[in-house]
Amino acid sequence: MVSPVRLGWLSIGALGILALALGTLQSVVEPALPLLQRELGVSPAEGALIGNALLITGAVVTPVAGKLGDRYGGKRVLVRLMAVVSAGGLTAGLAPNLPVLLLGQVLQGVMVGALPLSFILVRKHLTPGESQAAIGLVVALFTGGSMVGTLLAGPIAEGLSWQWMFVLPTIAITVTTLVVTRLMPHDPPIRSDDGIDWPGAVLLSGTLLAFMLGLVTVTRDGDVPPLAVGAVAVVVAALATGWVVVERRAASPMVDLRMLAKPAMWHACVLTLVIATSSGMVLFLLPQLFAVSADGYGFGAGTTDIGLFLLPGAVAGAVSDSVGGVAARRFGPRAVVAVGAVVTAATMIALASLHTAEWQLVLAKALTAFAAGVGTTALLAGTATAVETKDVGIATGLLVVTRVIGVALGVQVAGAILDAGAEPMTGRPAEPAFVTGFAVAGLVAALSLLVVRVTRKGVQA
Repeated sequence: MVSPVRLGWLSIGALGILALALGTLQSVVEPALPLLQRELGVSPAEGALIGNALLITGAVVTPVAGKLGDRYGGKRVLVRLMAVVSAGGLTAGLAPNLPVLLLGQVLQGVMVGALPLSFILVRKHLTPGESQAAIGLVVALFTGGSMVGTLLAGPIAEGLSWQWMFVLPTIAITVTTLVVTRLMPHDPPIRSDDGIDWPGAVLLSGTLLAFMLGLVTVTRDGDVPPLAVGAVAVVVAALATGWVVVERRAASPMVDLRMLAKPAMWHACVLTLVIATSSGMVLFLLPQLFAVSADGYGFGAGTTDIGLFLLPGAVAGAVSDSVGGVAARRFGPRAVVAVGAVVTAATMIALASLHTAEWQLVLAKALTAFAAGVGTTALLAGTATAVETKDVGIATGLLVVTRVIGVALGVQVAGAILDAGAEPMTGRPAEPAFVTGFAVAGLVAALSLLVVRVTRKGVQA
């Protein structure tokens, strides 16, 4: 095994800067989404696809990246993934229309695999104590990058153009990857008989994309024939069924669905899906309302202002990740989820009836981001202690994928609600559409309380 002393803190710093640049690139879309919709001439539901394309790729790459790193070497796979991310960033930066931008976002989505690969590298080259410190630094800088992207998206888009939001972080990623390539020692691959579940990855991504595109089609065109709607539903159901069949038969499945036979596991997955769906709806609705013209019921905020308004929520979400585990140990996951559900539901119902000032939306974003973060982290921590040690990686990976799917689902549903409530003359979402969106987000969050009660014996503290 490679000696731990071969990896210096300069190399760790390079990994950290790479994580910072990746977090920045990942987060520029959220505050700029209303601007992108205007520039590209697309509806809210179509705009929702921009962020979801990255999420879907991330959901597929997350379980695969670690296996690839173990099999072929963490450095080797990391460099290749960063080449794909760089290609995606440049594609997005040169995109003349929505399909090309979506392609760029799909390619960028493989950035999610950078974190597990970074963990593989530090684990192989550092002592356990040093590894913990290095992993903490990389994660903290990735989170910090998300805040940087939220703040800089507006000034870059308004000072240069929206294309540069993607190009500038991509340049930083490319340069930093070259530095990592030079400084980081090679890590030997680990022999393994486990295969890579490529059919499962393709079917999962196909299922999610078919669902998102079908939802956009149905809500964008009010006169879609029932037969077409049925055809979309059949395609999604067929892909989902095929994925389940493949995963159940695969020797080394991408997502081990057999884990769902354990009550604690499927209870946690259902709760995570519900929480993430509500969180995804809030994630999409608030920037849209900030951007609505101030001559109506909105605030006419530009991309820079939207980024500033969203920053407290980003900070609250980052803090919640550290609080969730502690709260789960002290009070139990059920109690944490229940409190978070009450906070989110109450906040959304209040926002549905009162959204006349910016501070109300800022506060709502911070409260819901904290509640969702604490709840999902508590479920991760609780599940990790409820399953056998050998199953911790599989169980937590399943929850991470569920969380990503939930957020993507919530974003797309929120976009569909705004599309369905658009004014015929202007195409702009009417105020009742936002009221409906906030109310639905609150009701979805409240559903967590029902799930907690029904599964009381299954969610272990």
